[in-house]
Amino acid sequence: MRSNQWRKLRGIVSNLGTLDCFYGKRIRELELKVSRMNRVEDFISQMPFTTKAEILADRVAHPPFGSMLTKPLHHYTRFCQTSGTSTGQPMAWIDTAESWEGMLKCWQRVFEAAGLVKGKDRVFFAFSFGPFLGFWTAYEAAAKDYMVIPAGGLSSQARLEAMARYDATVLCCTPTYALRLGEMIGEGGSGVVREKLSISKVIVAGETGGSVPEVRRRIEEMWGARVFDHHGMTEVGPVSYEAEDLPRSLVVMEEAYLTEIVDPKRGAEVAEGECGELILTTLDRTACPLLRYRTGDWVKKKLHRGRLVLEGGILSRVDDMVVVRGVNVYPSAVEAVVRQFPEVDEFMVEQRKVDAMDEIELLVEMDGDVAKQSLKRLESKLRDTFSLRIPVRLAEPQSLPRHEFKARRWRLVPAAA
Repeated sequence: MRSNQWRKLRGIVSNLGTLDCFYGKRIRELELKVSRMNRVEDFISQMPFTTKAEILADRVAHPPFGSMLTKPLHHYTRFCQTSGTSTGQPMAWIDTAESWEGMLKCWQRVFEAAGLVKGKDRVFFAFSFGPFLGFWTAYEAAAKDYMVIPAGGLSSQARLEAMARYDATVLCCTPTYALRLGEMIGEGGSGVVREKLSISKVIVAGETGGSVPEVRRRIEEMWGARVFDHHGMTEVGPVSYEAEDLPRSLVVMEEAYLTEIVDPKRGAEVAEGECGELILTTLDRTACPLLRYRTGDWVKKKLHRGRLVLEGGILSRVDDMVVVRGVNVYPSAVEAVVRQFPEVDEFMVEQRKVDAMDEIELLVEMDGDVAKQSLKRLESKLRDTFSLRIPVRLAEPQSLPRHEFKARRWRLVPAAA
């Protein structure tokens, strides 16, 4: 594996060194001796990290696609865009047919790992099909081997009806939307009950919830199906998959990505069993490469039969952690507690400054008949989990936003509110 990674990486770096692009300039400015790099370790020791802030700055200086491209613009045929959830500034990414095909092969590996059967499974895509890369790569990769059913533009109820009518066997969506659709099974005038659905597998991505035990269990109970997690990002492509024999862990596709897991402060590789930030270098998406990209994903390193595994999936975002009265609180950890209470229909965390310190409060929607008792139990569970009192407040029915794509359940509130 390492030898194949270096073979690909050496070609990429050698080519970049000859170009007047982002990395070509970096290589010359740092006076990196590409010809003297003989192994992956040489590359890691010499090449600095790439940050999202640097990419954004490059887009501002070289609009609209930046200076990371390795071919003339007329070679690029694919356009996608990040969601902008972490920066508020969506970024466009373009690909050649060759780089796009490399990402489709990664998605085919995701489907194979989930045990889909060619010519038999029917994959239902409950996506809006906007400019997000994951929608299109997943759909096109599936279309090579399975019947694909797009559901962009349909209401949630119509999607359930279509799944039943066309005998879909696999559902692809975010964990949040899988929960939302699952809550609607048996509701409405359509009569779509679980017995009419043939969904046996739910492949989720876009959020950390796919590997959170409480979220998985709830989805699986709603659908009577096995959940398979996956993760990727528009900047790099599809990165990992869940194998049938490794539930709640993600196997990195190392043939397509040189992967590091580092201590964010020291920048050094962590030991097996330790947590760190995921660093990725693209090996097949060479038309818009990223070298040692700081993804901001917080993961736990594990080795399994010679492969790198992210134990527990994506645990959180490095920059998502909030310190509340000296306690580190991650959004995924809060959701893990909330999902233990099936009576909670939806929730939102409000974060505000109180006397220059961060405080959080949890808003929940739930049935009024059980609310009083459940609120106390939820507050107690949060206190036991975090050794911290987190107030829980009942929200009005249907007052909190519902999400089809990436859920935003953490809201900053002005101190005066």
